[in-house]
Amino acid sequence: MNTKKIGIDKINFFTPTLYVDMIDLAHARDTDPNKYTIGIGQEKMGINPITQDAVSMGANAALPIISKEDALLIDMVIFATESGTDYSKSGAVSIHKLLGINPFARCIEMKQACYSATAGIMMAKDYVTLHPGRKVLVIGSDIARYGLNTPGEVTQGAGAVAMLIAEDPRIFSIRDETVMYTSDIFDFWRPTYSENAMVDGKFSNEAYINFFETVLKEYQSRYSLDVASLEALCFHLPYSKMGKKAMANLLENVSETTKERFLTHYEESIIYTKNIGNIYTGSLYLGLNSLLDNAPSLKAGHTIGCFSYGSGAVGEFFLLDLVDGFDEHLLTAEHTGLLAARQLLTVAEYEEVFSEKLPTDGSTASLSSRFDHAPIQLVEVTNHQRHYDFVGESKE
Repeated sequence: MNTKKIGIDKINFFTPTLYVDMIDLAHARDTDPNKYTIGIGQEKMGINPITQDAVSMGANAALPIISKEDALLIDMVIFATESGTDYSKSGAVSIHKLLGINPFARCIEMKQACYSATAGIMMAKDYVTLHPGRKVLVIGSDIARYGLNTPGEVTQGAGAVAMLIAEDPRIFSIRDETVMYTSDIFDFWRPTYSENAMVDGKFSNEAYINFFETVLKEYQSRYSLDVASLEALCFHLPYSKMGKKAMANLLENVSETTKERFLTHYEESIIYTKNIGNIYTGSLYLGLNSLLDNAPSLKAGHTIGCFSYGSGAVGEFFLLDLVDGFDEHLLTAEHTGLLAARQLLTVAEYEEVFSEKLPTDGSTASLSSRFDHAPIQLVEVTNHQRHYDFVGESKE
């Protein structure tokens, strides 16, 4: 049995090159901007051009962190999404080809609303434990769509997070102890015939809070966890205020010092979400990226409590431990540059981009977008098949 620590060796996120400002959107929707920027806590919404879908975004997120050496050692690509492009073929297969990963690898797609990337990480941890020296690539990639001028519009977003799971990780080790909880509910769902998600907003918030409190209480009971021993809590963030709502009862029962620490780190963890929006399966891990990049007080040995949630519903609470030298392996400058290079759309331009459609009749469409500067793009649809390639940059 492998006794080495297993965890997140590398982590990176990607979001497309476009965004709309929430104040502009509020004015266009005849709404008080404070409702969006303060009440919901969103500042910008990431928008994907037609040349970026869940597969291409996932590949772009993974591209900077997968070396040639990694590609030879990756035995599994796990693609977690609720924005899949095919009911049969996994998007992981396309990503596997684009990244030049070892051909003797397993490639699968996982679904359970916003939760499935966490299931992928736990599966990856188990695999690496049993196969020392091998690695697993886990990607959470999604496009959150609720439709134009709908109640959920302000929480839309697009992006992906890629994580390499390996032994002797350079960023986080994953604790063995974890608590999962499942209940069959309809707080959020998207039937196969609908392009846009459906949500019972009030019930969804209540379910999220209930799941967090339930799994945390069970974790404390099973493993005698003192929450004050945690440096920070990270949450799945359908919008930037949600995790804070879930923490409310907890914060009433901890010391002022712990409360202040949790709230400070929470604000650091939501910076990217406020500027991108909900990215479903990648959301919790976008928050982790944000915490890593924006929390100067983090140190090796600190433990982060993580709450993963996927409507319908499945929740999980688990712990990550920062390892020595983690801060030398972050892509903070690259993330800052990615966000700074995005292009602001007017609301009219956003609505035009949002409404663009791919052919569904089997006809051929060669795709390009003046807005897209990502290295990997969806370049063609022909005979109901999506084709991806490197655009403007070589794979090297």
